[in-house]
Amino acid sequence: MTAVMNSTATEMTVFVVDDDPAVRGSLRFLMESVGLSVQTFGSAQEFLATFDADQAGCIVTDVRMLGMTGLELQERLREMSCQIPMILITAYADVPMAVRAMKHGAIHFFEKPINNHLLLEQIHQAMADNQERLEGLQKSQHIEVKYRKLTPREAEVMDEVVAGYSSKEIGQRLGVSFKTVEAHRAKIMRKMEVDNVPHLIRNFLEIRPEKRVRRESEHSGDSEAHSNE
Repeated sequence: MTAVMNSTATEMTVFVVDDDPAVRGSLRFLMESVGLSVQTFGSAQEFLATFDADQAGCIVTDVRMLGMTGLELQERLREMSCQIPMILITAYADVPMAVRAMKHGAIHFFEKPINNHLLLEQIHQAMADNQERLEGLQKSQHIEVKYRKLTPREAEVMDEVVAGYSSKEIGQRLGVSFKTVEAHRAKIMRKMEVDNVPHLIRNFLEIRPEKRVRRESEHSGDSEAHSNE
Protein backbone atom coordinates (compact mmCIF):
# COMPACT_ATOMS: atom_id res chain seq x y z
CA MET A 1 0.00 0.00 0.00
CA THR A 2 1.49 3.34 -0.98
CA ALA A 3 1.71 6.23 1.41
CA VAL A 4 -1.38 8.34 1.85
CA MET A 5 -1.36 11.11 -0.74
CA ASN A 6 -2.47 14.65 -0.11
CA SER A 7 -2.98 15.74 -3.71
CA THR A 8 -5.56 18.43 -4.20
CA ALA A 9 -7.11 19.97 -7.25
CA THR A 10 -4.66 22.91 -7.06
CA GLU A 11 -1.74 20.47 -7.31
CA MET A 12 -3.02 18.92 -10.53
CA THR A 13 -0.62 19.31 -13.44
CA VAL A 14 -0.95 18.85 -17.19
CA PHE A 15 2.14 17.05 -18.51
CA VAL A 16 2.66 17.86 -22.20
CA VAL A 17 4.98 15.46 -24.06
CA ASP A 18 5.79 16.40 -27.66
CA ASP A 19 9.04 16.53 -29.67
CA ASP A 20 7.91 19.64 -31.57
CA PRO A 21 8.94 22.80 -29.66
CA ALA A 22 6.27 24.88 -31.41
CA VAL A 23 3.52 22.47 -30.31
CA ARG A 24 4.85 22.39 -26.75
CA GLY A 25 4.89 26.16 -26.62
CA SER A 26 1.39 26.45 -28.07
CA LEU A 27 -0.05 23.93 -25.64
CA ARG A 28 1.70 25.54 -22.68
CA PHE A 29 0.23 28.91 -23.62
CA LEU A 30 -3.23 27.36 -24.00
CA MET A 31 -3.10 25.59 -20.60
CA GLU A 32 -1.73 28.58 -18.74
CA SER A 33 -4.31 30.89 -20.33
CA VAL A 34 -7.01 29.06 -18.36
CA GLY A 35 -5.02 28.81 -15.15
CA LEU A 36 -3.76 25.24 -15.46
CA SER A 37 -0.39 24.18 -14.11
CA VAL A 38 1.65 22.72 -16.95
CA GLN A 39 5.02 21.05 -17.49
CA THR A 40 6.41 20.31 -20.95
CA PHE A 41 8.82 17.62 -22.14
CA GLY A 42 10.54 17.10 -25.49
CA SER A 43 10.46 13.30 -25.30
CA ALA A 44 8.86 10.43 -23.47
CA GLN A 45 12.26 9.53 -22.00
CA GLU A 46 12.66 13.03 -20.58
CA PHE A 47 9.21 12.83 -19.06
CA LEU A 48 9.81 9.42 -17.46
CA ALA A 49 13.12 10.57 -16.00
CA THR A 50 11.35 12.96 -13.65
CA PHE A 51 7.82 11.59 -13.38
CA ASP A 52 6.50 10.15 -10.13
CA ALA A 53 3.68 7.62 -10.62
CA ASP A 54 1.81 9.22 -7.69
CA GLN A 55 1.71 12.66 -9.34
CA ALA A 56 -1.76 14.00 -10.04
CA GLY A 57 -3.11 15.49 -13.22
CA CYS A 58 -3.15 14.24 -16.79
CA ILE A 59 -0.79 13.66 -19.71
CA VAL A 60 -1.20 15.14 -23.18
CA THR A 61 1.22 13.44 -25.55
CA ASP A 62 1.91 13.17 -29.25
CA VAL A 63 1.75 9.66 -30.65
CA ARG A 64 4.60 9.79 -33.17
CA MET A 65 7.82 11.03 -31.56
CA LEU A 66 11.48 10.23 -32.01
CA GLY A 67 12.60 7.49 -29.66
CA MET A 68 9.73 6.28 -27.51
CA THR A 69 6.31 6.90 -29.09
CA GLY A 70 3.23 8.06 -27.24
CA LEU A 71 1.76 4.56 -27.39
CA GLU A 72 4.99 3.11 -25.97
CA LEU A 73 4.87 5.70 -23.20
CA GLN A 74 1.30 4.64 -22.47
CA GLU A 75 2.44 1.01 -22.21
CA ARG A 76 5.35 1.93 -19.93
CA LEU A 77 3.02 3.78 -17.58
CA ARG A 78 0.69 0.77 -17.51
CA GLU A 79 3.66 -1.39 -16.50
CA MET A 80 4.28 1.09 -13.65
CA SER A 81 0.61 0.65 -12.58
CA CYS A 82 0.20 4.38 -13.12
CA GLN A 83 -3.42 5.40 -13.61
CA ILE A 84 -2.91 9.04 -14.57
CA PRO A 85 -5.30 9.92 -17.44
CA MET A 86 -3.73 10.25 -20.89
CA ILE A 87 -4.85 12.20 -23.94
CA LEU A 88 -3.15 11.34 -27.24
CA ILE A 89 -2.70 13.66 -30.21
CA THR A 90 -1.43 12.86 -33.70
CA ALA A 91 -1.24 14.24 -37.21
CA TYR A 92 -1.54 10.74 -38.67
CA ALA A 93 -4.52 9.10 -37.02
CA ASP A 94 -5.75 5.69 -38.05
CA VAL A 95 -8.51 3.54 -36.61
CA PRO A 96 -6.35 0.64 -35.30
CA MET A 97 -4.06 3.10 -33.53
CA ALA A 98 -6.98 4.89 -31.89
CA VAL A 99 -8.60 1.60 -30.86
CA ARG A 100 -5.36 0.38 -29.31
CA ALA A 101 -4.91 3.62 -27.40
CA MET A 102 -8.45 3.63 -26.04
CA LYS A 103 -8.29 -0.06 -25.08
CA HIS A 104 -5.15 0.67 -23.08
CA GLY A 105 -6.82 3.48 -21.16
CA ALA A 106 -6.46 6.69 -23.17
CA ILE A 107 -9.42 8.92 -22.42
CA HIS A 108 -9.36 10.71 -25.79
CA PHE A 109 -7.58 10.64 -29.11
CA PHE A 110 -7.23 13.96 -30.98
CA GLU A 111 -6.19 14.42 -34.58
CA LYS A 112 -4.28 17.60 -35.49
CA PRO A 113 -5.21 20.38 -35.92
CA ILE A 114 -6.59 20.21 -32.41
CA ASN A 115 -9.83 21.88 -31.39
CA ASN A 116 -8.60 23.82 -28.36
CA HIS A 117 -12.04 24.04 -26.76
CA LEU A 118 -12.58 20.29 -26.93
CA LEU A 119 -9.04 19.62 -25.72
CA LEU A 120 -9.54 21.83 -22.65
CA GLU A 121 -12.88 20.14 -21.99
CA GLN A 122 -11.21 16.74 -21.98
CA ILE A 123 -8.35 17.96 -19.80
CA HIS A 124 -10.71 19.40 -17.19
CA GLN A 125 -12.73 16.17 -17.20
CA ALA A 126 -9.56 14.10 -16.86
CA MET A 127 -8.38 16.24 -13.94
CA ALA A 128 -11.76 15.91 -12.20
CA ASP A 129 -11.81 12.13 -12.69
CA ASN A 130 -8.25 11.80 -11.44
CA GLN A 131 -9.00 13.94 -8.40
CA GLU A 132 -12.02 11.77 -7.57
CA ARG A 133 -9.90 8.61 -7.92
CA LEU A 134 -7.19 10.03 -5.66
CA GLU A 135 -9.72 11.07 -3.02
CA GLY A 136 -11.17 7.56 -3.07
CA LEU A 137 -7.68 6.13 -2.70
CA GLN A 138 -6.95 8.46 0.23
CA LYS A 139 -10.16 7.35 1.90
CA SER A 140 -9.30 3.67 1.44
CA GLN A 141 -5.78 4.19 2.76
CA HIS A 142 -7.13 5.99 5.84
CA ILE A 143 -9.50 3.10 6.53
CA GLU A 144 -6.68 0.62 6.00
CA VAL A 145 -4.52 2.38 8.59
CA LYS A 146 -7.32 2.08 11.16
CA TYR A 147 -8.02 -1.55 10.21
CA ARG A 148 -4.38 -2.50 10.82
CA LYS A 149 -4.76 -1.37 14.44
CA LEU A 150 -7.17 -4.24 15.12
CA THR A 151 -5.91 -7.35 16.88
CA PRO A 152 -6.16 -10.65 14.96
CA ARG A 153 -9.22 -11.62 17.01
CA GLU A 154 -10.88 -8.23 16.45
CA ALA A 155 -10.24 -8.56 12.72
CA GLU A 156 -11.82 -12.02 12.82
CA VAL A 157 -14.89 -10.71 14.64
CA MET A 158 -15.17 -7.81 12.21
CA ASP A 159 -15.11 -10.25 9.30
CA GLU A 160 -18.03 -12.10 10.87
CA VAL A 161 -19.96 -8.89 11.53
CA VAL A 162 -19.52 -7.83 7.91
CA ALA A 163 -20.72 -11.27 6.80
CA GLY A 164 -24.00 -10.50 8.59
CA TYR A 165 -23.77 -12.65 11.72
CA SER A 166 -25.19 -11.55 15.07
CA SER A 167 -23.06 -11.46 18.20
CA LYS A 168 -24.69 -14.69 19.38
CA GLU A 169 -23.92 -16.41 16.07
CA ILE A 170 -20.36 -15.09 16.06
CA GLY A 171 -19.82 -16.44 19.56
CA GLN A 172 -21.00 -19.85 18.46
CA ARG A 173 -18.87 -19.78 15.32
CA LEU A 174 -15.70 -18.67 17.15
CA GLY A 175 -16.28 -20.61 20.36
CA VAL A 176 -16.42 -17.58 22.65
CA SER A 177 -19.09 -16.04 24.85
CA PHE A 178 -21.63 -13.44 23.77
CA LYS A 179 -20.07 -10.90 26.17
CA THR A 180 -16.63 -11.47 24.68
CA VAL A 181 -17.97 -10.83 21.17
CA GLU A 182 -19.74 -7.68 22.35
CA ALA A 183 -16.51 -6.45 23.96
CA HIS A 184 -14.61 -7.04 20.71
CA ARG A 185 -17.32 -5.27 18.72
CA ALA A 186 -17.09 -2.21 20.97
CA LYS A 187 -13.31 -2.04 20.49
CA ILE A 188 -13.71 -2.49 16.73
CA MET A 189 -16.20 0.37 16.50
CA ARG A 190 -13.89 2.62 18.50
CA LYS A 191 -10.74 1.80 16.52
CA MET A 192 -12.53 2.06 13.17
CA GLU A 193 -14.09 5.37 14.29
CA VAL A 194 -17.66 4.42 13.32
CA ASP A 195 -20.87 4.60 15.33
CA ASN A 196 -23.01 1.95 13.64
CA VAL A 197 -22.70 -1.38 11.86
CA PRO A 198 -23.76 -0.19 8.38
CA HIS A 199 -20.95 2.41 8.50
CA LEU A 200 -18.52 -0.29 9.63
CA ILE A 201 -19.57 -2.55 6.75
CA ARG A 202 -19.23 0.23 4.17
CA ASN A 203 -15.72 1.02 5.40
CA PHE A 204 -14.66 -2.60 5.42
CA LEU A 205 -15.96 -3.27 1.91
CA GLU A 206 -14.07 -0.16 0.77
CA ILE A 207 -10.78 -1.92 1.51
CA ARG A 208 -11.89 -5.55 1.08
CA PRO A 209 -14.39 -5.51 -1.82
CA GLU A 210 -13.93 -9.26 -2.34
CA LYS A 211 -15.76 -9.78 0.97
CA ARG A 212 -18.92 -8.40 -0.67
CA VAL A 213 -19.13 -11.52 -2.82
CA ARG A 214 -18.92 -13.77 0.21
CA ARG A 215 -21.46 -11.71 2.13
CA GLU A 216 -23.96 -11.68 -0.74
CA SER A 217 -23.49 -15.38 -1.48
CA GLU A 218 -23.94 -16.34 2.18
CA HIS A 219 -27.11 -14.28 2.48
CA SER A 220 -28.36 -15.80 -0.76
CA GLY A 221 -27.73 -19.23 0.69
CA ASP A 222 -29.61 -18.32 3.86
CA SER A 223 -32.57 -17.12 1.79
CA GLU A 224 -32.64 -20.36 -0.18
CA ALA A 225 -32.45 -22.36 3.01
CA HIS A 226 -35.42 -20.48 4.47
CA SER A 227 -37.43 -20.90 1.27
CA ASN A 228 -36.87 -24.66 1.37
CA GLU A 229 -38.08 -25.01 4.97
